[in-house]
Amino acid sequence: MKTTILLSCLAPAALAAVQFDALYGDHMVLQQGRPVPVCGTTDTPGKAISVTFGDVTVPAQVKGKKWQAVLPAQAVCAEGKSLTAKQGKDSTELTDVVVGEVWIASGQSNMLFRMNQTPTGAADVAGQAHPNFRFHHAQPMVHTNNAPYGEAEFARLSSDGMYESQGWSVSGSGDSARMSAVGYWFGSQLAGMLGDTPVGVIHASLGGSEMAAWFPEKLMKKKYPELLGKSWLDSKYVSAWVRGRAGKNLGAKPDANHPYAPGYLYAQGIKPWKKFPVAGVIWYQGESDAEIPDMKQNGALLRDLITSWRSELTCGAKEKMPFIMVQLPRINDNTPLRASWPEFRAMQDEIAAALPAVYSVNTIDLGSTNSDVHPPVKKEVGTRLAATAAKEVYGKDTPCDGPCLKEATAGAGNVTVTFDHAEGLTTTNGQAPACFELAGADGKFAPAAAEIQGNKVVLTPQGMKGAPIQVRYAWSVFVEPNLVNKDGLPARAAAAIKVRR
Repeated sequence: MKTTILLSCLAPAALAAVQFDALYGDHMVLQQGRPVPVCGTTDTPGKAISVTFGDVTVPAQVKGKKWQAVLPAQAVCAEGKSLTAKQGKDSTELTDVVVGEVWIASGQSNMLFRMNQTPTGAADVAGQAHPNFRFHHAQPMVHTNNAPYGEAEFARLSSDGMYESQGWSVSGSGDSARMSAVGYWFGSQLAGMLGDTPVGVIHASLGGSEMAAWFPEKLMKKKYPELLGKSWLDSKYVSAWVRGRAGKNLGAKPDANHPYAPGYLYAQGIKPWKKFPVAGVIWYQGESDAEIPDMKQNGALLRDLITSWRSELTCGAKEKMPFIMVQLPRINDNTPLRASWPEFRAMQDEIAAALPAVYSVNTIDLGSTNSDVHPPVKKEVGTRLAATAAKEVYGKDTPCDGPCLKEATAGAGNVTVTFDHAEGLTTTNGQAPACFELAGADGKFAPAAAEIQGNKVVLTPQGMKGAPIQVRYAWSVFVEPNLVNKDGLPARAAAAIKVRR
């Protein structure tokens, strides 16, 4: 059963009296180890409905034209089974349904960036097909191009038509080309790392979206009531770029719905999955929010997004749902729009350190060498996300961390820097480590000469006054780092730390 249908509209095509909601489909992945609600509609309310998965049959509760059954927790199963809803002589069957690990992939344009937009997308889809990786793609039907919306866009935005479900697909199929490239590489690589465990990725994102657009309404009512009104474009939580783009789209209808309106994308793209158990979230977003240089505010927004999603999406589970975010990469753009990226990266690391089961994936070496905010190489990003999930969530012995600056100690005319995850320190180009800076009492940083000595780096001041009292690494919007560990993973950018004496 595969139909194109509004994701947020739960009334399916009238193929039979009893139907599954649009979230469920052939080739889908159910989350293992947790009870799974299964929902749908019927044209004949008041008549008993049962749901069968494999050899398990459970009754559904029917309220009006809506019904819900709850499958008991299932063990991992890579062999496709049928999922059937039956009402009297009427039934609907979904085929090739497996049980494994399900992840949500969300964020802004670098998460939306499709496989067929990458330089080698077609070959990668064919060569990276994995039978245990499936995905569900929600296609945005309204984008935020720099032009006024017409009546068609306004009609969709006012009728829960923001996303259309493209159904569940097996990787390597023709549908794979439109999948999020980061989501695709994450899912296919994680499926390989987990062996016989199927992996499902549910994707919903939108270019340019700020964090507030992904807030649940409950969060805004509690902590951000000013975001709920028609004056959201005047909020301090909305960047100038978002304000300008939304204003251009809305034109003469400033009070109409817009994708960037606080809470709108959560309601359209994530809330429909609220009852569907998932293992975790991968998140690639921040380019829009980083325009605002208030990192205390940005940190609060990110923290609240993570905790609110956990509250909404864990289906009552007590454990903290893993949240793995992509740290903003480098970009060769010296405009004010990107000026706060180093601070934003540090904020992401701080939130990851402060919250349990939150991880910040280092991509400082993977961004653009020009001003393109959409670096086309996504394989490494998805692979690092998958490696982090494999190690931190599933306990696999999979390297996922590069060197992380730990402390700096003054010596005789130099500074010795030590790291976590520093075994086998080397450089990618055989040259001395780049991107280290030292500062004296005047607080002015200058590049330092660097030399690897075992698993440490020794820095020698150059062009600075007095004794060095601070050191930092890769602290710039654009850097060309070359320091890696034995696993080839790059050193993490680091804000200034004091030099011990």
